[in-house]
Amino acid sequence: MPDFARARGWRGLVAALVVPPLLTAVLTNLTERLNLSSQVLIYLVALVAISRVCGMVPALVAAVWTALLLDYYFISPIHTFRIAVANDVITFSAFVIVAVTVASVVEYSGKQFRRATQAAAEAAQLEAADRMRTALLNAVSHDLRAPLAAARASVDTLHDPRFELSAGEREELLGAAQTSLGRLSRLVEDLLDMSRLQSGALKPLVETVAVDEVIPRAIDDVPAAAGRVTFAANPDGVPPVVADSALLERVLANLVGNAAKHTASRIELVAGAATRARTPNIPNIPNGDRVEIRVIDHGPGIPATDHERVFRPFQRLGDRDNTAGVGLGLALARGLVEAMGGELRPEDTPGGGLTMVVTVPARPVPARPAAGSREASSR
Repeated sequence: MPDFARARGWRGLVAALVVPPLLTAVLTNLTERLNLSSQVLIYLVALVAISRVCGMVPALVAAVWTALLLDYYFISPIHTFRIAVANDVITFSAFVIVAVTVASVVEYSGKQFRRATQAAAEAAQLEAADRMRTALLNAVSHDLRAPLAAARASVDTLHDPRFELSAGEREELLGAAQTSLGRLSRLVEDLLDMSRLQSGALKPLVETVAVDEVIPRAIDDVPAAAGRVTFAANPDGVPPVVADSALLERVLANLVGNAAKHTASRIELVAGAATRARTPNIPNIPNGDRVEIRVIDHGPGIPATDHERVFRPFQRLGDRDNTAGVGLGLALARGLVEAMGGELRPEDTPGGGLTMVVTVPARPVPARPAAGSREASSR
């Protein structure tokens, strides 16, 4: 911002020094057609434009410079800085006063406009933050308290000497506490990671990753989908990708878990090199240097108009209760993929359902040495 203001100031001073002489050169050729009042008004229009575009200081410089040119070229006696006629003195004085006043008013109005614009932007940010805070409080009011309350109830029951519990009952209560605390831990992790993503504090550890090793681990992370998930790699093999292994695993687990929550259909994972025809451009990643991982379900799907809406935080389309989490899974998944330089987009599954397509950069393949190169000949 200071560099922009400095550049604007220099451009304004140049305009203040150059525009009045150019305008004077034009007006001197029209002396016979224009009287002094018309010439003064034309100069005032130019000063208003300089003041509006360039600011107060250039406008004052232009006003002084214009007053001198006006006196020297158009007020009798010509080519002197004396004024012989009283009416010309009044005209000249009025010009100077009006020029300075107009410059001041235009500068003041510009400052007020900039302040109003800044205030409106700040108000919009505060309103957005307030909406986000309200949505967060509404979303987590149940999702955080429910597992915490369930875990506490289980622990209190185990700790209460009034209850004579069998070994099976103790095991059941410990399992319930463990499940509730695990759910609570995942919710907190999602909230913290979303906060780190939005602040730019999350830095992926990018390395070469074997996709066909990450996908089975991601499937194992979602017990609710057990028995419904299949993984099929491209017959030509899946190229290694450049990504954060832990984050990619979490993204795929989130997508599989989201599909498992909203549909009872089978879930398919298909991985392979991205095709030029169906893969949109991702900045800095040439076509053919990407790998697609498709998480496919065959449930009811979602309308095309809601494809982007599902990635907003705290959105849970079609939920009828509060058991599906705070609605951060897809928003967090897209943020993590984009942090690794990839893309996450939804598509309609042919025949019905929703397909989530994760596109990540493939590891560059080293160029083979030419047949006549030194390396080839040494072999």
